[in-house]
Amino acid sequence: MRRHRIMGFAVSAVVLSAIIYFQVIPAARAIDNSRYGANYFPNVELTNQDGQKVHFYDDVLKGKTVAIDMIYTHCVDSCPLETAKLVQVQKMLGDHVGKDIFFYSITIDPKRDTPEVLKAYMEKFHVGPGWTFLTGKKEDIDLISKKLGLYSDPDPNNRDGHAPSVLVGNEPTGQWIRDGATDNPRFLAVLLKDWMGNWKESNQLEKPNYADAKPIDLDRGQYLFGAHCAACHTIGHGDKIGPDLLGVTNVRDRGWLAKFIATPDKVLAQKDPIATALFEKYKQVQMPNLREAQEDVNAIIDYLAKQTAQADPAKDKVSSISPDAAGSTNK
Repeated sequence: MRRHRIMGFAVSAVVLSAIIYFQVIPAARAIDNSRYGANYFPNVELTNQDGQKVHFYDDVLKGKTVAIDMIYTHCVDSCPLETAKLVQVQKMLGDHVGKDIFFYSITIDPKRDTPEVLKAYMEKFHVGPGWTFLTGKKEDIDLISKKLGLYSDPDPNNRDGHAPSVLVGNEPTGQWIRDGATDNPRFLAVLLKDWMGNWKESNQLEKPNYADAKPIDLDRGQYLFGAHCAACHTIGHGDKIGPDLLGVTNVRDRGWLAKFIATPDKVLAQKDPIATALFEKYKQVQMPNLREAQEDVNAIIDYLAKQTAQADPAKDKVSSISPDAAGSTNK
């Protein structure tokens, strides 16, 4: 029964995203330039990670399909995860990014996020071509975020101070949708490539036969890993933003793994030698605290153990998380 509830949640999350988070501006209204074109979007000057000056409407939006989020590099949990998720989306879209689709991240902390800081942040997260990071005057960035519907008042109950959202849109057609920036990457990739690029033809597309749909068959740990961990880690496919986790359950004590997955920020703050070594090795990208329940942490560890047990022993390489790479196994 529990498994069915989890699987139902997986489906419901996508449905709720479509119903709750999306804000669509009808194309018939958006095409009117007096409302959602040059007379609506501010054309303020911003600076990209290379120190080049751009104007928000003329250079960032005009004539493009875009994905825009608001981040800051000192953010602890939300921004690292949303950036990692969007890196997944970028890879799924391939060479469409920078050609047909353009990604933009705008800092809400311009005082600290200089072009140099933004460029270093991009390198940490393996950001590819076609994705620009921008800074500028605080008042101009606040105006942009309010116009885009991405502004959020500082939340004292949220240590990151803002909600992770991404706005995707097609400026020429006036189609705009806001989604959670930590949503399913494949869903966002399809939205950008197929729906945003072909909205006029969407009604002519061949409709799927829902009778042929396959049932969802994911165990709980697999679902949680895909939703919360896969943006930064693989199991047997090499390092990403963080280490490859194949074999991690063989070289790390389960109690240490559970503590680190549940409260990575606290473990690092306590100067745990393994956490510190991993932090330094992976360009000081701090693992976000996702507030996982203990039963979810256990499910993720069980899934990692199962994947390791099923792997070809010849491929069971754990160099990234081995004792030599990051401290003793007796943790």
